[in-house]
Amino acid sequence: MVTARLRPRRSRRSFLAAAAVGTTVGCLGTAAANVRVLAAGSLARTFEEHVAPAFEGETGIDVHGEYYGSNAVMRMVEDRTKRPDVIVSADSTLLRERLYGTVTDWDVEFATNSLGIGYNEATEFGRHLADGEPWYEAARSAGDGTLAIGDPNLDPLGYRAIQAFDLAEAEHGLEGFRAEMTASVYEEPEEPQMMAGVETGSRAGAIVYRNMAIDHGMAFQEFPDAYNFGHPELADHYAAAEYTTDEEGYTAKGRPILYGATVNGETENGHRFVRFLLDTPGPLREAALTVGDALPRSFGDVPAVIAG
Repeated sequence: MVTARLRPRRSRRSFLAAAAVGTTVGCLGTAAANVRVLAAGSLARTFEEHVAPAFEGETGIDVHGEYYGSNAVMRMVEDRTKRPDVIVSADSTLLRERLYGTVTDWDVEFATNSLGIGYNEATEFGRHLADGEPWYEAARSAGDGTLAIGDPNLDPLGYRAIQAFDLAEAEHGLEGFRAEMTASVYEEPEEPQMMAGVETGSRAGAIVYRNMAIDHGMAFQEFPDAYNFGHPELADHYAAAEYTTDEEGYTAKGRPILYGATVNGETENGHRFVRFLLDTPGPLREAALTVGDALPRSFGDVPAVIAG
């Protein structure tokens, strides 16, 4: 495991100032007309419908995006199955633990999110929630396969669901809750199929990020702060839960949801895209991500074109 060097947080104003200087002196030069982005599946609509159009409109550079679970993204980059310009993870720590020293030596955190249940209001489970029944009681009484989670071996969304079950067990005094839920949920490796299953009613609900539910116009009940992973100040509390993947044996501790980005190599358009994420929070906020005063935050040897 590589220990990242945390740089002092720089204000968004300083990132903007650096960007303005870089553009003025033409440090980016002439580049190809596209940028290849390999990103977390939860960002598919965020990037395709909000970030990419804004970036393309400002720069004239086309965004070619592919979206998978973040663990799968790391694996594709490690084994060179994919050769993107920009790599974006829904768990920024994965970038440091998996890619530092081989693919990159820096990353920047640019947005946060929160975890909860997206559900179909026409289902029995949805009606229980609408009537005010606690989600965990409704979930306990639901049949096998009623609720879906992401594949925890491929995606932070999946292992965060299991970690949430663990923390909810402690928070509400629900003995055996994590084991019960892990045995009864359906693991869906493809996030679009998981959302489609809830929309059609073949699944009553799914553990999803807030932006995913909003993207799909889906009813959403956010988990309490104690296990929605949306509060960086609760990092020590979230770390009480963990999950170890089956195939790779990677142990992920519970941690706040922080989206991180890095560039693969010295691609100019890759640097432009990451800098745009830092300088232009509007499209991210439109897509229901949170960009607070604590962000952006940089780790490692961030290139001058981005860090100034």
